[in-house]
Amino acid sequence: MNFKNSKELYKKGLVNLVGAVNSPVRAFSSVGGNPLFIKKAKGSKIIDVDGNVFIDLVVSYGPMILGHRHKSVEKAAKKALKNGYSFGASTENEIKLAKIVCDAFPEMDKVRFVNSGTEAVISGVRLARAFTGKDKIIKFSGCYHGHQDALLVAAGSGLATLSLPGSKGVPEGAVQNTLIAEYNNLESVKAHFEAHDDIAGVIIEPVGGNMGVVIPQNNFLKELKDYLKTKGALLIADEVMTGFRSKFGGAQEVLGVTADITCLGKVIGGGFPVGAYGARNEIMEQVAPLGAMYQAGTLSGNPIAMAGGIATLSELKKQNPYDKFEKIGNTIEVILLTAAKKYNVALVVNRFGSMMNPFFTKSKVTNFEEAQTSDTEKFAVFFWEMIKNGVFLPPSQFEAWFLNSAISDKDINVIAKATDKAMLAVSKI
Repeated sequence: MNFKNSKELYKKGLVNLVGAVNSPVRAFSSVGGNPLFIKKAKGSKIIDVDGNVFIDLVVSYGPMILGHRHKSVEKAAKKALKNGYSFGASTENEIKLAKIVCDAFPEMDKVRFVNSGTEAVISGVRLARAFTGKDKIIKFSGCYHGHQDALLVAAGSGLATLSLPGSKGVPEGAVQNTLIAEYNNLESVKAHFEAHDDIAGVIIEPVGGNMGVVIPQNNFLKELKDYLKTKGALLIADEVMTGFRSKFGGAQEVLGVTADITCLGKVIGGGFPVGAYGARNEIMEQVAPLGAMYQAGTLSGNPIAMAGGIATLSELKKQNPYDKFEKIGNTIEVILLTAAKKYNVALVVNRFGSMMNPFFTKSKVTNFEEAQTSDTEKFAVFFWEMIKNGVFLPPSQFEAWFLNSAISDKDINVIAKATDKAMLAVSKI
């Protein structure tokens, strides 16, 4: 494949963009080479500025669950555009999307729309503190909850990809109320409660998606929720990645647990900038204008995002592609493991619903420490061979792959052939 135009755009981008990108992982720092610049996408395919066509397993890090430019979503967005782009006032579609979202989460009575997953988490954490009257929040090493100061510590993919322990510009005071626990280790949570009496809650990705795909083990989430009840603390589920990905609703329902506060993003806007946080009435009534917890946003409930979200979730409910996702996911998992065995490459594959991730390690991966045993040099070789053979992957060992309902049997064949060539290349280093 030829990447000439991407290379030229990268050089131009360096002049006025930081690193020629607007999000660090796009810089390809952990895999080397120049980032690809994308021109367009349709269905299961994404096309770069050099005309190279790829099967897309990034799908904008999750939201394009129906594939790119689904006709229903595109039609709804175009219709909304004709009425205006932003009003700074309420619209009927906000009410319609709110009902769809609340109906999908059994314990969610009310929801507040915001503009991103990061904003949803900021608000969800603030809400937990407002409701409990306590300050400290426990998060898990390797879980990423956006780039807010208070949670930008031990934060998974972006920081792990760049080998950064944290971020400059975050003062000590911003993280003094953040406590770090180990994913899948309830005792590490209990230790914090034994040492502190002012913990408002625990925030967690029900399935870790920013240290690769890491799945809760041995009823970890259920036992965590039960323990938090005894302490009067809230469970905050960051379902920005997992929401609507394993079923129509949240991963927490699949895993047998109900969070007190749920944060959403990505898919509920059909690819347009959106986020949301929701909970039962007694918690959400803390939020202004009903309560004293202030949160606002001029573009929150943007009419284009609301229209895209309604169309996406309506079509998703109609398609009900979750059995298809399970079948495709299993097929790709077998493809990866078979190729790895064929070429004697150490590989572990973690998968949950339509999310999956191969780790280049011999170790079982159940937390961030185990994920970091992965050979990132091997992943970099694997990544570029997959790119050269027509499969677009996240440029990081620690990012989840995402499926979409537009993937065809022909696409699976492309993925299989690319995987075989990529594993062969990995076996030679």
